[in-house]
Amino acid sequence: MISEKMQKAFNDQINAELYSAYLYLSMKTYFDSLSLKGFANWFDVQVKEENAHAMGMYNYVFERGGKVELGAIEKPVFDAKCPLCVYEQVLKHEKLVTSKINALADVAEEEKDRAASSFIDWYVKEQVEEESGVEHLIATLKLIGDDKKALLMLDRELAARTFTAPVIG
Repeated sequence: MISEKMQKAFNDQINAELYSAYLYLSMKTYFDSLSLKGFANWFDVQVKEENAHAMGMYNYVFERGGKVELGAIEKPVFDAKCPLCVYEQVLKHEKLVTSKINALADVAEEEKDRAASSFIDWYVKEQVEEESGVEHLIATLKLIGDDKKALLMLDRELAARTFTAPVIG
């Protein structure tokens, strides 16, 4: 049985993951409006990943005999001046998500909930990959600068990204 405190922490994180999906969907619209379909695809994959993360936690709460309570998802706000600007905001957001996952892990430790700690470890590792991947894209976009041909080459590369359902936990 999951404790009330742990259940609330998971419910808060489910909401945060769904917000991430909504934020990335809004960012996808920016790239679709520029006809940068590869960048839009990158965000489409992110939306699917964030939804999968939320559903992994959703299922976990029920497996532990808990109750899922979904909260309101606020409207995402981001500044869409340029592709680099958007990815810099993605990195800032992923760092926020990392802090939230770490806080969730802290609750599991406080509650001495070894099952939750073990489950959350996957998310901790996933956040390392998320931040690293975005940092790589930011570095590439900085190298590209104003070179539209290079931007289109990166767009083609990002179009090849596919969603693979994660094995969580």
